[in-house]
Amino acid sequence: MTHSNSTPDNPDTAPLTWHDGDMPFSTAFGDHFYCQTDGRLECGHVFLAGNGLPERWREAEQFTIGELGFGTGLNACETWRQWKEHRQAGAYLHFVSFELFPMQAAEIDRALSRWPEIDAERKALVALWPSSPAGVVTIELDGQTRLSVVCGDAFENLTASDLRFDAWYLDGFAPSRNSAMWSAELMQRVHDTTVEGGTFATYAAAGFVRRNLIAAGYAVERRVGFAGKREMLCGVRQAA
Repeated sequence: MTHSNSTPDNPDTAPLTWHDGDMPFSTAFGDHFYCQTDGRLECGHVFLAGNGLPERWREAEQFTIGELGFGTGLNACETWRQWKEHRQAGAYLHFVSFELFPMQAAEIDRALSRWPEIDAERKALVALWPSSPAGVVTIELDGQTRLSVVCGDAFENLTASDLRFDAWYLDGFAPSRNSAMWSAELMQRVHDTTVEGGTFATYAAAGFVRRNLIAAGYAVERRVGFAGKREMLCGVRQAA
């Protein structure tokens, strides 16, 4: 799980500290940035598999992923790694993430250093990351991959966006720590920016999150969660 895009209860608290060496922890939200078992493998289980990826890429000329909570950039790096392995010639991926508190390059570098599998992606991201991220950070990762990190309030920025998304990674801090990130209003906006037949996936399985996603219009499915977690949620936007 990653940084949220709603205001913490104590905005004056230093947003980031470190546990167990290189494990980033949000003091503002009282939660780790990713699964303590293995955040990279969680990304594959929850966000990629939950959205039917990489299988859906085989037929895609263009594909847009939306993410709530860029955090360390772990999901972006692991997705980019797998995209490079499975994409078709000439296909294009736009990965768009909404983040209230963008990290500094050195923090991203430290947080992702535990995974040699994404060394190349980590180094490329850190090298291209601006010193003072603000507004919309747009990075051409390679000739077939663009990363856009939209800094600021997620609901406001998503409301202002005219993008349409094929898949969503819902990866804010835990609903119990940051309920605004999972609000009915934000879930409705996520749904409304999803193409028909588009999908979402999330590690979260709280009852109010599931109800908000159903009310927004998704057909929601429970699946087995990662690393012993009983459930996760994924779903599809149905035809109007």
